[in-house]
Amino acid sequence: MDIQIVKSLQDADRAKGLTVVIDVLRAFTSVCYLFSNGAEKIISVADLNDAYVIKKNHPSYLLIGERKGIKPMDFNYGNSPAQLENIKFNKKTIIFTTSAGTQGIRKVLNTDEIITGAFVNAGAIVNYIQKRKPKNVTLLCTDDLYPENEDVMCANYLYSLLQGHPLSFKKIRAHMQTHPSADHFLHNPLTEWSKKDFDLCLRLDTFDFIVKTIKVEPTILKRI
Repeated sequence: MDIQIVKSLQDADRAKGLTVVIDVLRAFTSVCYLFSNGAEKIISVADLNDAYVIKKNHPSYLLIGERKGIKPMDFNYGNSPAQLENIKFNKKTIIFTTSAGTQGIRKVLNTDEIITGAFVNAGAIVNYIQKRKPKNVTLLCTDDLYPENEDVMCANYLYSLLQGHPLSFKKIRAHMQTHPSADHFLHNPLTEWSKKDFDLCLRLDTFDFIVKTIKVEPTILKRI
């Protein structure tokens, strides 16, 4: 199994094989909470205007996501695990769009297979890859604002598990608490949910399922 880590969306064209699109803070942590709380289907949308069009055509669907970390106008919920964790989404269809995570999915639709990546289901991701035994695996980081950020740490952690030499998650979490990526969560929080968002996103193996992309138009995310 050949495993590569791609540290920027700008290099997404390097992705091949089974691709794990990683967005720890917060898109693909939020997606896990949505599915855990009963969402039936999540439509992954890169363009904000497309999200509004789908909503107009399907008024019963819920709009969830962010731009620059903030819930867009007329959205039902932001991209916030803390806001979503106790809400029941039984059989609801979600239109989901974010600044990084859903952009990453759009950029790698030509790869063999796409799953989402976060710490909260890291063990399930590794188990899935090991069962699939793909020739090539790409770990794509969608946050490239700072080096050694949370997505890179997650990619490194997944890589270490796949190699059979797991890194210390305790050290990773401690690293992230003082990292610049934590600023808008812990020190200058953007929203009332930000501090708890950081805590929930930096938890390990909260969920035992993976989230896979179904390559249709619009793109669908499925719990497996």
